[in-house]
Amino acid sequence: MSAAIATVVPDTSATAPRAAGLAFLRERGMGASILVAALSSAFGVLLLSATGFLGALLATDPYIGDSETLLIVIAILSGILLLLALYVAAIVTANTFSTIVAGRTRRIALMRLIGATARSQRVEVARQGLVVGAIGAALGLAVGVALAAGGVAVATAVIRDTGYEVAQAWLLVPAAIVTLTTWAAAWVGSRRVLTVTPLQALGGSVERAHDEFSRPARNVPAAVLVGAGTLLLVGGVVLGAVTPLGVLPAFLGGLLSFTGLVVGSTVVMPPVLRLVGRAFGDSAVARLAADNALRYPGRTSRMGIGVTVGVTLVTMFAVAAESAQAVLAANSQGLDLGRIPVLDQFAAVMMVLVGVSAVIAAVGLVNLLTIGVVQRRRELGLLRALGLSNAQIRRMVLLEATHITLASVALGLVLGVFYGWVGAQSVLGSVSLVVGAPGGAIVMPAVPWLFVAAVVVAAAALTLVAAVVPTRLATRVVPVEALHAE
Repeated sequence: MSAAIATVVPDTSATAPRAAGLAFLRERGMGASILVAALSSAFGVLLLSATGFLGALLATDPYIGDSETLLIVIAILSGILLLLALYVAAIVTANTFSTIVAGRTRRIALMRLIGATARSQRVEVARQGLVVGAIGAALGLAVGVALAAGGVAVATAVIRDTGYEVAQAWLLVPAAIVTLTTWAAAWVGSRRVLTVTPLQALGGSVERAHDEFSRPARNVPAAVLVGAGTLLLVGGVVLGAVTPLGVLPAFLGGLLSFTGLVVGSTVVMPPVLRLVGRAFGDSAVARLAADNALRYPGRTSRMGIGVTVGVTLVTMFAVAAESAQAVLAANSQGLDLGRIPVLDQFAAVMMVLVGVSAVIAAVGLVNLLTIGVVQRRRELGLLRALGLSNAQIRRMVLLEATHITLASVALGLVLGVFYGWVGAQSVLGSVSLVVGAPGGAIVMPAVPWLFVAAVVVAAAALTLVAAVVPTRLATRVVPVEALHAE
């Protein structure tokens, strides 16, 4: 009996090689999680360095050197952008670890069968998240400092020397926050460990089907968040008709309601997926692709919600900026027209910075699609055994990626337009749309259609990129070996 247990339980004694403790880094999904942590850490370092350099630049300016207002505004914007990047990274990381844990169901059940507790297994997953976060944060810190040093050198040569030193202790803050965020996201993503029973050691590693996500109790927190957020959004819009401070409750309402949508993504995404799936026709491959997305809403929602978050953020800033430009143009008689190009440039910079969150979300989509194909090896082998060709398998995986991407982008565009309008209305609702008239008018949302077209093109490119590795892995599945797998 002891010999049998020794073959199952990994050696965790002090004499075991250290490399064994890091063997999990070779699993699919870990490399992309490290990349997400590295991107977030490098982004944070660059934001702090840019804020510090701008502060030094303003301090040496003979006209505005004594004013701290602009520096405070820049610091607040940098903090908001860093929080957004961390928010998206946390969602992507939690979804990645949740998917990885779903693939480890049988292994975890075997450990439970021989006496391991669910808590010990969950702590192990969280420890892996801490290691992944630390490695990614360290890499991002190094890359961020190098890029910041190069950027400061160029800015010094082009503008003027401010004496700003890049290497400062406060640059360790983003790395520390990313490490802790990744650890916390891994802990949240590993909550499925608590539902694994020893009896599941006799079965395979399968995702939970749609019926298990239909329980009302699962959706109560999401409904509470969406309800509270909606009330705050309405309050922000109403208050915005009197004062620009309406943006404060609107911002909090947007954060709460959107978090509720993320938490309840298994309820929100299926109707959108079902609607998009009708556009793919009635062929057998198309029906398989659509049914796969709807059969396991947990896996599909984890794949798509990150992209929805990224598209929503970028679209929100674009619509808010475009709406602000429309209001300013209506009041151009009392405004220095030279400021409008400056506002355009500022909006462009903001959208580029927010775009980092979209890149992080795209990495998450590619990663989760790849993991999903690996975990469906038996299913793909069965389809091959039933007569599907490599070309049909490849088309099915590509249609699945297209299905998820289109649904996520469509939902993100709708939410982005809505949140962008709420932001513009809460800030500019008290501004008169006609010179000399009282404020309190409705700010119509101005949609930048060129930007929307660019998002659609980017989504098409993302679909192709995201499907490259999964389709290659899917066509390499040998039916006999796959059916012999667990």
